[in-house]
Amino acid sequence: MSDESDREIEDATVGTVADVLGDTTRPHPSDIPAPADLDGVESGTGYVVWHRKHLRLADHRALSRAVAEGDAVCPLFVFDPAFYSSDGLACDARIRFLHEAVASLNRLYAAAPKRSVLRTTTQSAAGLAEPTPAESGPSAGKTDAGRREASLGRADGSGLTVGFGDPVDILSRFVDRGWSVLTMATPTSRYGQRRDERVRAACGNAVTFVSGDGLVRDREWPRADWQSHVEDWLTASQHTPAWDDHDTARLSIETGVTPAAVDEKFDIAPVKTRVPSGTHRAATRRLREFVDQVPAYPTNISAPQDAREGTSGLSPYLNFGLLSVRQVYQHVLDNAPSCRGRGMFTDRLVWNMHYNQKLSDWPGWTERAVNPVFEGRNEDRHDPELVAAWKNGETGFPMVDAAMRCLRRTGWLNFRMRAMCASFFTHILHQPWWIGADWYHHHLIDSDVGVNYTQWQSQAGLIGKPSQRVYNPRKQVRDHDADGVWITRWVPELQPLPSQFLARPERTPLAIQQECGVTIGADYPSPVVDFETRRQAFWTRHERRRSDAARELRRPEIAKRASFSGGYEAAQAIADEYGRDEAEDGTQLSLGEIDDGGDEDTGGDRSVTGQGDADAADAAVAEGPSTSDDTQSPMPTGVGASAGEPAPDDETAVPDDPADDGSGADHDGDDDASDAQTSIQRFE
Repeated sequence: MSDESDREIEDATVGTVADVLGDTTRPHPSDIPAPADLDGVESGTGYVVWHRKHLRLADHRALSRAVAEGDAVCPLFVFDPAFYSSDGLACDARIRFLHEAVASLNRLYAAAPKRSVLRTTTQSAAGLAEPTPAESGPSAGKTDAGRREASLGRADGSGLTVGFGDPVDILSRFVDRGWSVLTMATPTSRYGQRRDERVRAACGNAVTFVSGDGLVRDREWPRADWQSHVEDWLTASQHTPAWDDHDTARLSIETGVTPAAVDEKFDIAPVKTRVPSGTHRAATRRLREFVDQVPAYPTNISAPQDAREGTSGLSPYLNFGLLSVRQVYQHVLDNAPSCRGRGMFTDRLVWNMHYNQKLSDWPGWTERAVNPVFEGRNEDRHDPELVAAWKNGETGFPMVDAAMRCLRRTGWLNFRMRAMCASFFTHILHQPWWIGADWYHHHLIDSDVGVNYTQWQSQAGLIGKPSQRVYNPRKQVRDHDADGVWITRWVPELQPLPSQFLARPERTPLAIQQECGVTIGADYPSPVVDFETRRQAFWTRHERRRSDAARELRRPEIAKRASFSGGYEAAQAIADEYGRDEAEDGTQLSLGEIDDGGDEDTGGDRSVTGQGDADAADAAVAEGPSTSDDTQSPMPTGVGASAGEPAPDDETAVPDDPADDGSGADHDGDDDASDAQTSIQRFE
């Protein structure tokens, strides 16, 4: 995969919407009828159901309310050009998945048992009309043209109204014509926050953000009695639109905008392999298949070669909302055999909600350190060469390199590999967390803002909790790929090397290197840093800030940011126990006194904050030539400025937070923690 085709975050070359399309916002105001103008509509009560991430009809509270209360319903999806600008943190494969999901949603609406009213536009321009097979353009002749045609095909009959342009402008046009807007509330990043605030300002009381995802909103302390609330929601009846009980007309405006046309216009050309299909049929098929695999789930989640098929594969569908967490939870409970695997998986669905609750409580997770003590951590140590080695899988640590190459080429990693690579990036390479978080968010097909960024901060030790794991990638080789199956698939230059040397190729005797034809330092890089030195430097710096960070959690505004499942009391307990420089007898506390263990033979993977996906430390010990205090590299502009904006996002980490699949389905956890953590109460 070339850098040009990969559309890396820093080097994205897609032009602005004005450059590509000009002013093509649609539907045009004259194309939107008033609800009372529709045939058979008496009182004229009309609801636009604005789909964003909840791309389904079932268990959709906003749609259910619209069908029950309205004379007319207009389901709407708006392709926002901002997602295709250079600031959009999404690879082409995830964008294509979204396009497929919208096309699939259109087909679901077309098949829904409801009286439909089709309006053909007269004013909307034809610039985004459906491409024809004979049409030429920037994507003509692409090898994936067949998949585009098959997966983005139009529905038979009227279904979804598809708009293009600023959602605020389009929704305002509907409101001006007498429509009200219902949309599902969803945790979002800065871009989404600003967009939603603009929608509220423009539409006023005509727009309602419906809370229907089980998260707690509009409370001073949303975590109060949170576990009971979530358990009640997961087992409650789903919000099913009562199509047959109400004589509600469904309006579909033919705008000329289709997922296939948008795909073509922006030259979406995925190059990743093994990407799942973004359709509802594929989602339900995968859910049914996974039910049969649930008993083997605990043994398949850690080793990456097993996890590809052994985990659920549902996280992309949960992220974009083709399935709700509740749908999956109830289906698994109702159909899977009672076993350890079923409990582990349903726990992970709750963890999905746990991390999205965090983003709902504080949108700043995508750009600012939760604990102000750690703000700016590692930014003075930014080293572009180390960052590039990590991204490209050229660090000299085979398990890291295999995982990073797999991520880039397939858009997938199981949890253990995500956590290991994130830990390595921040704890060992000592690079700013947000660079790694953005990279994951760009490449992961299932990237969920609420999971990815909260977990990167947690793994990066930016919260102030009393536990932290530093993954040892050499131990991970011995534990999860001793035969080198995973490593040699993604790092084929090491295939001739005997597997016993894959944990530390640089220690392969020269005679064996010559015999195998593999020269470490030439055919495969030597380690870019000294692992033990870097790890000790992290712990030395981290311990210096440990007490200050814990004390910050006593402040209500910081405790709210951290969003512990135990609420303010949990934050205060950490502050009381660890937010002090001296023990009760006046002696200095040692790091060993708060060590909760960690990976064996790592020299003590010690604890000082939560878990997650990345860690960093703050400066003091000499760490090698590339990041010494005398050779600091300048930071790139906009520290975290584009994090999570504007596309959707991914993952989890270790001990005190759940050690698994933050997206609720697809990634793995730490075996040593998963048995004990069967309750959301164990998060803190």
